[in-house]
Amino acid sequence: MKPDKSENVLGETLELCSATPLTGYFRDGACNTCTQDTGSHTVCAVMTAEFLAYSKYVGNDLSTPHPEFGFAGLKAGDAWCLCASRFLQAHDEGCAPKVRLASTHMRALDIVPLAVLKLHAEDAV
Repeated sequence: MKPDKSENVLGETLELCSATPLTGYFRDGACNTCTQDTGSHTVCAVMTAEFLAYSKYVGNDLSTPHPEFGFAGLKAGDAWCLCASRFLQAHDEGCAPKVRLASTHMRALDIVPLAVLKLHAEDAV
C-alpha cells in the first residue's frame, strides 16, 4: 500500500493526530490514507461523550476496549482518525466532534466540505 501525499485540508503538511491512543489507517498517528482505505479514515476528530454515544448507537462502538486488538477504547478528549462519512453523518445529526484541521487529510474533502470541517474546528481558523 502506497500512502497518498501527506497534506492536510489547509494545503500544508499533515500533522500528527494522536500517538496515544495510536490512530490512523496505517497506525502511524496521522490520518494518512491510500486507495485501500475505503473508509477514508481522514478526519482528525477529538472525541466527545456525545459523539461516542452516537457512534455506538449507529453501530460503531469506539469506547469499548478490545484488548485482543490492542485497543483500549476511546474516551472524551482522545483524538482519532475518523471515517469522513461518519463525521459528516454526525454533523448532519447535530453531534459532530471537534476537528483538528492541521491533522485532517486533504482526502477528507472528497466527502466533507471544508466549510463543514471549519464549523467544527478545534481552533478558530
